[in-house]
Amino acid sequence: MNKIELLAPAGDLEKLKAAIDYGADAVYFGGEAFSLRAGAGNFTEEEMLEGIKYAHDRGRKCHLTLNIFPHNEDIEPIQKYLEHIKDFGIDAFIVSDPGTIMMVKEIIPNAEIHLSTQANMTNYMTARFWAQYGVKRVVMARELSLEEMRGVRDMIPAEMDTEAFIHGAMCISYSGRCLLSNFMIQRDANKGECAHPCRWKYSLVEEQRPGEEFPVEEDERGTYIMNSKDLCMIEHIPDLIASGISSAKIEGRMKSAFYVATIVGAYRKAIDAYYKDPENYKFNPAWLEEVKKVSHRDFTTGFYYGKAGNESQNYASSAYTRDYDFVGKVLDFDEATMIATVEQRNKMVLGDEIEVFGPYTDFWTQKLDYLKDEEGNDLESAPHPQQILKIRMDHPVKHNFMLRKRKEK
Repeated sequence: MNKIELLAPAGDLEKLKAAIDYGADAVYFGGEAFSLRAGAGNFTEEEMLEGIKYAHDRGRKCHLTLNIFPHNEDIEPIQKYLEHIKDFGIDAFIVSDPGTIMMVKEIIPNAEIHLSTQANMTNYMTARFWAQYGVKRVVMARELSLEEMRGVRDMIPAEMDTEAFIHGAMCISYSGRCLLSNFMIQRDANKGECAHPCRWKYSLVEEQRPGEEFPVEEDERGTYIMNSKDLCMIEHIPDLIASGISSAKIEGRMKSAFYVATIVGAYRKAIDAYYKDPENYKFNPAWLEEVKKVSHRDFTTGFYYGKAGNESQNYASSAYTRDYDFVGKVLDFDEATMIATVEQRNKMVLGDEIEVFGPYTDFWTQKLDYLKDEEGNDLESAPHPQQILKIRMDHPVKHNFMLRKRKEK
């Protein structure tokens, strides 16, 4: 049985390392241009080389997003960019545009091409078309059901892979082809600058009554008529695998390293548990509770079990649920003293109850009863961003373990 690939977002080098450490089989990231995520940290060439080495040294893969729809003025810069990075060792290029596919194939003849979800691949005939032009993998549109994905898998060449999003934000527009942001505030969604106007609050105005607003009411605050819940398929791993997809993709290049580590870690446990004993696999509710500990909207299964309806929308608010704060990342650990060197990410106070978690481990809860600064001075609190701290641990930890605490109500 070929094991499904767990593909994680890497908005910057820290997130790439977190994804790899917490169990991703592959990561996808963008360079400083052409990748549809202008708001992500993205990678300089030096960071890209370091990230690729980090992944390859651990037997993982790196996919580069090159999925804008270029205009004439973009062609020469893309060609120069490809010439510059062609020997970096990138495992695959995620591309939307036929012209860009042609440029990649001309400049890097052996490149593996993955068709981006932006290309709206919704049927097996389209997949067959792209197979003729050397596309190795198709990232299927979010609007497909599991049954439709199985149908695509059964009707395309055996050597072609399929990939699908399994977790993260959903777009109100058909696989991201939205012009609202361009129209309303001149931020080009297909150049990575989407302002997410689908999350905004709207009212109705009648043509002959300018300035007189009629709320589209769900409650007294109005409504968020285009605000989708977040996709979450962690409870449905067997169905995802039965659909025949080769790669399960997590959305979130603009999310934090804490988000990436938490989501990847939870899905890693669920996927590994399935493959360990498929016949007796049982979902562990703790995995769902884990993914709820990062900033998220309410969850939906999207289109996987049929057309998404009202239950997939959140009409009351576009706000995230944030029950936990990411408070620190372990840099080093002295097993003899059980003292960890921790980089602070949010305020901690002596006496706090914190949770500690790491790759391939279950979290534990402990009281913060030992808190010192880098020079060994006792602290009552750690309010300074990225302050280096000394914290005693109840159990051994390693580099890249993380600390979180529940927000006070």
